[in-house]
Amino acid sequence: MTPNIRDGWQLSPLGGNTGTAFMGTKASEKVFLKQNASPFLAALSMEGITPRLVWTQRLASGDVMTAQEWLNGRTLHRTEMRQQRVARLIHRVHHSDLLHNMLTKVGGRSTTPAQLLDRLAPTIAPELSEHPLIQRAVQALKTEQPQLPTTAYEVCHGDLNHKNWLLSDRQRLYLVDWDAATFADPAFDLGALLCEYVPLDEWRRWLQDYGERVTPALNARVNWYARIHCLSVITESYRQQRFQIMNQHLILLEKLTRQSVHD
Repeated sequence: MTPNIRDGWQLSPLGGNTGTAFMGTKASEKVFLKQNASPFLAALSMEGITPRLVWTQRLASGDVMTAQEWLNGRTLHRTEMRQQRVARLIHRVHHSDLLHNMLTKVGGRSTTPAQLLDRLAPTIAPELSEHPLIQRAVQALKTEQPQLPTTAYEVCHGDLNHKNWLLSDRQRLYLVDWDAATFADPAFDLGALLCEYVPLDEWRRWLQDYGERVTPALNARVNWYARIHCLSVITESYRQQRFQIMNQHLILLEKLTRQSVHD
C-alpha cells in the first residue's frame, strides 16, 4: 500500500522485494523515499556513506518516511566489486565511531558465528546434508569458529550485494539498503563479498586495498565467513534449482575448506 504524504508529494513505487521505496516528486524537486528505513540513516548520511538525508516525516500510520537526495547514477557491475574504492568504503564503515555509536543507541544487535551456524543448520536440505563435502564443511565450521570478542565487533552492512552500491554520475560511490546492519566481526562482510565477487587468487590483494595488514588470523576469519556464506548460497540455490550457481559455490567451498586445513 502506498503511504500518504502531505504537502503535495507524488509517489512512484521503485519496486524491490519490500515495496517500501519510492521516488517522490513535487514541482521540480525529486527525492528518494524509504518507508521505515534503518534508524541510523542520519549517521550514514553525515558520514557520506549514503546520499544526503533531506527530511524525515512520521506518517499517520506511525510509520516513518525518510527522504534522501535523488542522485542520477547506476548500481555497480559485479566486476567493479573488485575495485579499491569498494574496499576502502567498507573499511570506512567498519571503522566509523559515529556509526558504531549510533547503531548502539538504536539497539543494534550482534551477529556471532554460533548464531550463523544455528540459522544455517535447518536450511540444509536432507539430500545436501548427505553430501560428503557439506558434512566435512559443516563440521569444520563448528570446530573452527572465530574467537574474536564481541567487544571488537564493528558495524557491518550485512548484505554487500553489488546492487546495493550506487555510483553517481559524478563518480561518487555510496552504499545503500542498510536493513541488515549488525554488529559483527568485520570478516563477516569481507568473507561474503570476496566469496561472491573476487577470484580466490586476488583475495590477498583486495584485503590489502581494504586497508588491513593481512595476517594468518585475518585470513582464517575471512575464510570461515566465506565458507558459511558459500553454504548459505548452496542451500538456497538448491532450493531454487539454480544448479550452476550451486556447483560454482561447491567448488569454492571445497577450495576454502582445503585451504583452512593447510593454514
